[in-house]
Amino acid sequence: MQSCEISADSTDDPLSSGLRRKRQPRIVVIGAGLAGLSAARALLESGFTDVTVLEATDRIGGRVQSVKLGHATFELGATWIHGSHGNPVYHLAEDNGLLEETTDSERSVGRISLYSKNGVAYHLTNNGQRIPKDVVEEFSDLYNEVYNLTQEFFQRGKPVNAESQNSVGVFTRDVVRKRVKADPDDTEAVKRLKLAMIQQYLKVESCESSSHSMDEVSLSEFGEWTEIPGAHHVIPCGFIKIVEILARSIPKSVIQLRKAVKCIHWNQSVSKEIERVADHNSDLPEENRGSDVFVECEDCEFIPADHVIVTVSLGVLKKRHESLFHPRLPEDKVMAIEKLGINTTDKIFLEFEEPFWSSECNSIQFVWEDEAESESLTYPEDLWYKKICSFDVLYPPERYGHVLSGWICGEEALIMEKCDDETVAETCTEMLRKFTGNPNIPKPRRILRSSWGSNPYFRGSYSYTQVGSSGADVEKLAKPLPYAESSKTPPMQVMFSGEATHRKYYSTTHGAVLSGQREAARLIEMYQDLLQ
Repeated sequence: MQSCEISADSTDDPLSSGLRRKRQPRIVVIGAGLAGLSAARALLESGFTDVTVLEATDRIGGRVQSVKLGHATFELGATWIHGSHGNPVYHLAEDNGLLEETTDSERSVGRISLYSKNGVAYHLTNNGQRIPKDVVEEFSDLYNEVYNLTQEFFQRGKPVNAESQNSVGVFTRDVVRKRVKADPDDTEAVKRLKLAMIQQYLKVESCESSSHSMDEVSLSEFGEWTEIPGAHHVIPCGFIKIVEILARSIPKSVIQLRKAVKCIHWNQSVSKEIERVADHNSDLPEENRGSDVFVECEDCEFIPADHVIVTVSLGVLKKRHESLFHPRLPEDKVMAIEKLGINTTDKIFLEFEEPFWSSECNSIQFVWEDEAESESLTYPEDLWYKKICSFDVLYPPERYGHVLSGWICGEEALIMEKCDDETVAETCTEMLRKFTGNPNIPKPRRILRSSWGSNPYFRGSYSYTQVGSSGADVEKLAKPLPYAESSKTPPMQVMFSGEATHRKYYSTTHGAVLSGQREAARLIEMYQDLLQ
């Protein structure tokens, strides 16, 4: 059994006598994803010298995970730089030459980004028929028109009626259905196809929102998420390059991998166990005994700190907030954690020897005709595959080979994660055969897939505003602890960062980066006299 120990390797530089301390503040950043690395980088560049980053896994990057297979790089996590004008991630990529091999077709300006804006999306039914292009275009125009209506409730302050249940999914399904059924020019057969397409489009939307269903996404708050102007970009050499750029100026000794955190003891409420260890540790400096915060790690080490920046995902906070903080978090912060939403969006990459799709096809969209009148998008465990909304064609083939990227979200994604590779590959192949009407499609030569939901250090992909939550909850989540600031209560002992803490840019990589910079800026302002 490991014996617990308290670190005593802080820096004792004599600094300005005007400060509360005669040393640099000790700052611990929990998580080496985009938010954590951005915070650490900004702090170090501003002159802080006692910064430690604790990462539970064996790699940096968090929900950025680029996997190289052969000559190609596949993104299990973040894929696109969403927008360019003023986007810090875009500028990092552009300034460091990461977009030089990005083709024009990989600069998408569409709301739903594919790997290529060239070509045509094939909407196929479970009866093996392709829905005519003009029918798809008509429906897409209608759906996008209703989507724009969902933005107006927040942006224009429109009241939400009771029928919608304040749900994006319920509202969208109801309005689109009524308009489809009322169209005098469509035949009953065409109407039925369009009604079935509603569910397929909502599945795509759920994957984009990382929700189990759009029924769970708040209609009144949906429009607060802000899109940065400019095209979406793919980084051919891998999104992990952004991570490496952020980490480049951080000394390797600062980042500790495989260093999982068990509990954050804050507000000077150090447990009796820590005090007992301190009493028997003659090497522990007296100043460490009065630390405002102690970070208790899974390996039994206790790390003293003046400030801790917590960048773990909302999914981890939902699962562990009761045990992760001592004392427990204030009730309003707990409520914010519980009300905000996060779920799983997974990718399934299938590599084939040869393409069975046409050269103009940029994606295969699965439309189940028997879902024309469905309300729920929850399936029995053995039908988890019905939640796969589509497979995108990775482009260009000279870079990726002949690869499809499938999308699945929600509880069905968690079921998929429990299956072995053989089962998933076989199930996806059967789906492709069924929808294309081609029984001769071979099984893929290779499969690669993500598992964000079952990973204990992520427990989901990214956040959304769940029905019952609002941007105010995001602000509450981001507010440092303790709330009360006085001469007797050291401020900003525990700080919160990560995409879920950015009110306008939640769910994005730039939201994560900006949130890390935001928390660093709080400390830079607090210690501006020290840093001059």
